[in-house]
Amino acid sequence: MTINAGIWIDHHKAVVVLLTDEGQEMLQIRCNDGASARSPVGLRAKNGYVPNDFATEGKREQQVTIHLNEYYDEVVACVRSAQAILILGPGEAKGKFRSHIARQKYGGHVAEMKTVASLTDEQIADYVRRHFQ
Repeated sequence: MTINAGIWIDHHKAVVVLLTDEGQEMLQIRCNDGASARSPVGLRAKNGYVPNDFATEGKREQQVTIHLNEYYDEVVACVRSAQAILILGPGEAKGKFRSHIARQKYGGHVAEMKTVASLTDEQIADYVRRHFQ
């Protein structure tokens, strides 16, 4: 059975559309925590520079990277049996996800990667269906 997958992904959620001979399945995966290395708004030190600022920022970026890799692993698990994948998204998450797939030695291939704005789940499903027709 042939399975084609389309993934719309950003740093907050992924919409996975699986197309098979029998029909379509749609999954939504949310990134549990905010995947931003920035400090929350309004939390700035009163003085201009604190010696540990750089260490704290590096640690925060490392935690975000670990969290994103777990999120990407969850998405890859949904499409592991797909022969071809279409990756869609508005920003840099789609490129990072493609790199993550390459490091995973995924069996299928990435058919295409396109930049698209925010779409509804149904628009994503339509886009994926048209691509694989």
